[in-house]
Amino acid sequence: MPARALDELMEAGWAQALAPVAVQISAMQEFVRDEATQGRDPLPAQENVLRAFRQPFRDVRVLIVGQDPYPTPGHAVGLSFSVAPDVRPVPRSLGNIFAEYSEDLGLPTPGNGDLTPWSERGCCCSTGCSPSSPAGRLPIEARAGRP
Repeated sequence: MPARALDELMEAGWAQALAPVAVQISAMQEFVRDEATQGRDPLPAQENVLRAFRQPFRDVRVLIVGQDPYPTPGHAVGLSFSVAPDVRPVPRSLGNIFAEYSEDLGLPTPGNGDLTPWSERGCCCSTGCSPSSPAGRLPIEARAGRP
């Protein structure tokens, strides 16, 4: 099965902005699909790998780039630093972000680690690398022979 076109994977503005790297995104899609076929499901789940790019490009006001997805199954949800609302405690990195958020803005710490509301308000939470694998396994990019 061929990789899906960018405009099928993300919002049109992002598809246009990321068109110069479409070949690399396609290769990542194929690799992630092959990994899943072999029972090595990526983190986040395949359908969420490019989730950060679903919000309109024109609405983005801030970009948060995370290093890599959380390696714990159930934690990586496709937005950097974000976790599902029921994950307790929140990962330390997200707790640090919340502490700075609260201190700098004088706002209460969010009640859970889901950053979807931030994304909907123009905060693009993306990771700087390809999907990860469950804890205890090599990162996907290492198995793919990428730095």
